[in-house]
Amino acid sequence: MSAAAFFDLDKTVIAKSSTLAFGKPFYKGGLVNRRAVLKSSFAQFVYLLQGADEDSMDKMRDYLQALCAGWSVQQVHDIVAETLHELIDPLVYAEALELFAEHRAAGREVVLVSSSGEEIVGPIGEMLGVDRVIATRMVVEDGHYTGDIDFYAYGDGKQVAIKELAAKRGWDLAECYAYSDSATDLPMLAAVGNPVAVNPDKALRRAAGERDWPVRVFIKPVRASRRVPSPPGPPLAYVGVSALAALVALAWLAGRRSRSTG
Repeated sequence: MSAAAFFDLDKTVIAKSSTLAFGKPFYKGGLVNRRAVLKSSFAQFVYLLQGADEDSMDKMRDYLQALCAGWSVQQVHDIVAETLHELIDPLVYAEALELFAEHRAAGREVVLVSSSGEEIVGPIGEMLGVDRVIATRMVVEDGHYTGDIDFYAYGDGKQVAIKELAAKRGWDLAECYAYSDSATDLPMLAAVGNPVAVNPDKALRRAAGERDWPVRVFIKPVRASRRVPSPPGPPLAYVGVSALAALVALAWLAGRRSRSTG
């Protein structure tokens, strides 16, 4: 394949934040506290309305480093595996699945690119039958997260990872596609010849208008398991990812909202 289609995950392929969706399972597993989970529904609402800007993503990164230090990698994997289909399967946009099929039919690989971690993005990618994922990774020692971030798949980081993967795979970026809902992904969108704004936030909608980029609206979440056949060939390739627990955005968002209204 000489090209690829890169898809942001949250609000582009699925109708929620992938990190916020796992609030209750991580509370039950003892990884986040009760207050954070009680506020997770409201945090999800705020996220859906406002999206994520550069400042919030930077603060989320810092919060993640402090919160996940000491978490068991295996416990995170187990919780995601046990709850993935219940939480994520009904949230996948039918329009995204249709695009996956169209790009494959045109000979392009499908790549998920997300600031969430491999523990979320990898299993979701496998469930959706994509070819590769790019995600954030954190440092692991003795089966636990140290709290240090090795690679943050956000902003320019996404663009760098895409360019490195394209060079490795021999893809012509001018022939590639990219889809995202957020202005924080402008570097990723600008890296390809065919950028598309999906359910764009205000800043991205404005930028898309200025640059004559197409805008698409996805509105039909469906159960992906009923639409996605078992992928043939080798298993999903993980690109630039290793162990990460980027599963704590709900706690940070809830705390941020609480502080701003307190």
